[in-house]
Amino acid sequence: MNLRNILVPLGAVALLGFGFTAYGWAGVAAVVGGLMMWALLHFTRLMNVMRKAAKRPIGYVGSAVMLNARLAEGVNLMHVVAMTQALGEQLSTEGADPEIYRWTDGTRSHVTCEFRHGKLVKWTLVRPEGEAAAEPQG
Repeated sequence: MNLRNILVPLGAVALLGFGFTAYGWAGVAAVVGGLMMWALLHFTRLMNVMRKAAKRPIGYVGSAVMLNARLAEGVNLMHVVAMTQALGEQLSTEGADPEIYRWTDGTRSHVTCEFRHGKLVKWTLVRPEGEAAAEPQG
């Protein structure tokens, strides 16, 4: 079970209780305003990420090598979609855990990412065979 699902609501209730004991109903109104601002900031970020992702093909990234260099274990799927500015091509079945997504660039190099409970646990970069032979020697 994700501990965040318990701690965030408990933190909100604790803030509401503190606001009421410290400042009465004005404190409750201030805490509710702050919580609404926090929720609206997250919603706005999500909408901006999805608006940018809607303009690009599914599973496309500018450079798979650069994406591979920027990925870090533990980031969530929305963060990866924000980095790539595109939705990933889903390789796993709908609703399965772990979720597997792939982003491919113009050279057909691709990064395959595995997410467990919405967090990145591992990823692999695959480059086409002919690319190593095409690089200049020296």
